Amino acid sequence: MITRRNILMGSILIRGASIEQTGTKPAGSPARGEAFLGNHAVKPLPFDAKKLTGLSEKLLVSHHDKNYAGAVKNLNGVEAELSKVAPDTPGFTLAGLEAAKLKFTNSMILHELYFENLGGDGSAAGSQAERALAQAYGSHARWEELFRALGNALGGGSGWAILDWDFHARAPRIYWAGDHTTALAFGAPLLVMDMYEHAYAIDYGASAKDYIDAFFKNIQWAEVERRLARAQKATAALQG
Repeated sequence: MITRRNILMGSILIRGASIEQTGTKPAGSPARGEAFLGNHAVKPLPFDAKKLTGLSEKLLVSHHDKNYAGAVKNLNGVEAELSKVAPDTPGFTLAGLEAAKLKFTNSMILHELYFENLGGDGSAAGSQAERALAQAYGSHARWEELFRALGNALGGGSGWAILDWDFHARAPRIYWAGDHTTALAFGAPLLVMDMYEHAYAIDYGASAKDYIDAFFKNIQWAEVERRLARAQKATAALQG
């Protein structure tokens, strides 16, 4: 006996087979390319959280599992919602989703860069990065003084202190980021320091200065060096 349910299920199966065979959706369905997959994965900490100097395992795991992982989860959700946008979607809805996408994308990226440039011994001695910073700021010590000052200026508020490779200046430059959406238009982060209170409050309360001291003791300069070499290579390619 053919029932309405049989007809409906058959229609669904035929439609599904059509999509699988052609790789396309029926007319009128929003396209869903890789920009809307919402499958960003949380990366594990690239170091042993028990072994950093002055930054506790509790702080690092909380920062990673709540703040960073939360941004990844939210980005996946926003991408799923953006896949549903249609010509009649209200402008304010789309604008809100795009603003959220930028916020969570930058939060994900900056957190990953932040964790990746930790886990070292804090020494840049003899490195190409030290020489590049000395050329840009007069000395490595002067660069450090200014980078620390920016971090302290952000203390008690929110934001990031970022050493970028400025492709326009073709050199390293310090930049302020008051939130996740403030960024150099044509740059590549070399060293990222999270100055949101969640990055230090568990260990240091409101003392941003003590956190910055601990941050510098744990900088993985080998990672900064790798980023610098990649940026310089890209600069050379752009000039060619």
